Amino acid sequence: MATLAHVINVHKGDVNWCAFSVTNYLATCSGDKTVRLWNVDDFSELPCSPLLGHTYYVHYVSFSPFGSHLASCSTDGNIIVWDPKTGEKKAVFQHKTKAIIRVCVFSPDSKYLVSGGADFCLYLWDLSKRESVRIFEGHENNVVSCSFTPDSSCIVSGSSDGDICVWDAQFGQGRRLYVSDCDVHELGVSCIVCSPTFGAATQHHESSDLADTDNPSYAVSNPGSKYFLMATCGADFMVKLWDLHVKPNCTIKLRCTLEGHTAQVMACAFSADGRLLTCHQVACCSLGGDKTVILWDPLKGDKLQTIVGHTRYVTSCAFSVDGQYLATGSNDKTCRLWKLNADTQSKPGETSIGDIQLNVKEVGGKKQPPVKQLHEWSVEDVCEWLKEMGLEQHVAQFQRNEIDGQELSTLTKEILTNDLGVLALGHRNKILRGIETIKEQCSLAAQLQGPAHGKDKYDDSGVPDELLCPITREIMRDPVIASDGYSYERSSIESWMRSGKNTSPMTNNILPNTTLTPNRMLKMLIERSQHKKL
Repeated sequence: MATLAHVINVHKGDVNWCAFSVTNYLATCSGDKTVRLWNVDDFSELPCSPLLGHTYYVHYVSFSPFGSHLASCSTDGNIIVWDPKTGEKKAVFQHKTKAIIRVCVFSPDSKYLVSGGADFCLYLWDLSKRESVRIFEGHENNVVSCSFTPDSSCIVSGSSDGDICVWDAQFGQGRRLYVSDCDVHELGVSCIVCSPTFGAATQHHESSDLADTDNPSYAVSNPGSKYFLMATCGADFMVKLWDLHVKPNCTIKLRCTLEGHTAQVMACAFSADGRLLTCHQVACCSLGGDKTVILWDPLKGDKLQTIVGHTRYVTSCAFSVDGQYLATGSNDKTCRLWKLNADTQSKPGETSIGDIQLNVKEVGGKKQPPVKQLHEWSVEDVCEWLKEMGLEQHVAQFQRNEIDGQELSTLTKEILTNDLGVLALGHRNKILRGIETIKEQCSLAAQLQGPAHGKDKYDDSGVPDELLCPITREIMRDPVIASDGYSYERSSIESWMRSGKNTSPMTNNILPNTTLTPNRMLKMLIERSQHKKL
């Protein structure tokens, strides 16, 4: 179903989020303070990229529904609205507290932008007036994710405490319509998304084949009802699907839990037709997590495919509007684009590493995917690979010259041009990029099927940054949240403050106060990770 098409590896820091536009652009943002724009047609970077304006870590990017605006938000407390064609700044917004901003999302009708951050609030921005028109207050911890319902009438938000709120985005003064009576995700919500096509999101939702006709609340006899399908994921390793009822009463009801993750799930996304859900699994300790992407059928709850390719944990995902690509960002500093084939589905237990379909086998009690290395490829394998890339016109020349895997690995631009007659620059670059991708895939596959020596097959040499104190770079034992929104080891940040420093170790801004709040979710994650290591 998904095969690796391209790897973006120019960012100097973690790729924190990625987003597609209807104009077939892809935006990526990173810890290197940049936002970059790409043309998905040929994977080239746009002339106006990179977009420079943030002074710290960029957490999130999103396109407006018509692709005319791009929003990004950062640790520097700024939300910047860009013109993606020119790179021009159209507006800069800040919360009154100048807090770290974690998320910014456009409304489906393109009128508004909502942002959430470390001040526990959401701000609704009127794009035409370029000002805040509403503030939503009620969360008791950092707002880390939010989503508009497809009709733009409501906003759903989640916090690092694990609760969910639903807000009236059209009427009233920031009225909260619903708050979960318990933690939806025990260790915090990572991401919230609403399906763009389910229920009231369809024009005739009562008769839609996506509707749950067994539930009387969806019946045709109740045409005044308004309901949507919502997905959430969190630090408790869970992905959950919910029925979100907005009218006549605002409630959420658990539809099902998608099981199969063994570490924190950082992001989830629906395809544009609402029929595919992808969720990301990330490492929460040095020996845990498998850095995979999982494709689900959200209505059946079936796992369709597990995709392996990133070397560190996956942070974000996005489907292209035309459904041809899935983009995934990672702390390995890359964004990978996967080609989606709707006509084929993975068999149960099948894993995809790049363009290689791996039929998982049990060897020595561990799953070991047997993979043919590049030097083992025959001439026929090479020709089949060319066909898969849409380069059938070069197959005959490769056959005549008997280019097998060993020869393929040594090809250069000069050999392609002079000896194989590949005159089109785009074709040469595509072949050379493909060769590098294959080498990377085979290297990863060799690591996966190699002996474990008593360690987890996805063992990392380092510990995820989230578990390290930013001051000492050591695993925290008693993590606390300072007023800058960051977590530190209690003894380290207390020592920092006692030394007379009143600025944030992360942002250099003045700390609003010296209050330290225990980070119970992070402490549980650390304890769980240390328990696994033992």
